[in-house]
Amino acid sequence: MISVLGSGVAGLCAATALAERGLPVEVIEAATPPVSRLAGGMLAPFCEGESAPEVIVTRGQAAIGWWRARVQSFAQRGTLVVAAPRDAGELDRFARATRGHVWVRPDDLEPELSGRFSAGLFFADEAHMDPHEALASLRGRLVARGVAFREQPSGRIVDCRGIAARDRLHDLRAVRGEMLELHAPEVTLTRTIRLLHPRFPCYIVPRGKGRYMVGATMVESARDGAVTARSLMELLSAAWTVHPGFGEAEVVTTGAGLRPAFPDNIPCLRREGGRIHLNGMYRHGFLMAPVLACELAEEMAKETCHAH
Repeated sequence: MISVLGSGVAGLCAATALAERGLPVEVIEAATPPVSRLAGGMLAPFCEGESAPEVIVTRGQAAIGWWRARVQSFAQRGTLVVAAPRDAGELDRFARATRGHVWVRPDDLEPELSGRFSAGLFFADEAHMDPHEALASLRGRLVARGVAFREQPSGRIVDCRGIAARDRLHDLRAVRGEMLELHAPEVTLTRTIRLLHPRFPCYIVPRGKGRYMVGATMVESARDGAVTARSLMELLSAAWTVHPGFGEAEVVTTGAGLRPAFPDNIPCLRREGGRIHLNGMYRHGFLMAPVLACELAEEMAKETCHAH
């Protein structure tokens, strides 16, 4: 039996990949809800190339097909990157730092942006989904396969506890992220919009039925707790810059959580102290968890074959 610790995106992807390989697996849940539920749910490997290493761009592309095959809320509508006229230099910089895009008129793709932005970058191959639905879908598929969700492990441990694994991974650090969800039925945007800004770039992800996720701050801090007023104001300001209709929106949810990150910000598999760790997701949880989960399942399937 393989005991996967954690039921966030890393744990559920690991359990899914192991179960699909026919390996016996159980999921050990923590008392606190996973921070993954606060994620944007973007599958944006090319946009991430602006600040992430090439390995994220290259390997992360495999996640798009993985999620498409398993999640109903998956939508491959691309990512539209825009900047306010005063920040046009940010758009040029982003274009130089990334690939997989074409220059567009934003209102050709999103008519409601008419007159607000003269140019944008379109990353057609990127996708998004609702993290709540995605995690619930993975969980449902595991239960249907007979995978048990328990409180105590009974087998070999695969540790996917995120920041809680600092008790064993001493170079793991916390990166605080804050987000909010708006209900804006008068706004109609169909794809992820990234607004570039020198100080607080943000993204807006459509969740359907007039709901939009706006995120997300990246603060080098291990302080837990509610969203700060400053972050809330900056995120709302960014949303209003993209579409003034957000000024009338209802703030449905705010959330803050601690993302786990290694010094190089690259998620990875590690073998330490008799257990395998899948951790260090940083801002790449939904993008890299399936990739590492498949790598994990392949390794463990080989070990099982050799053992027999």
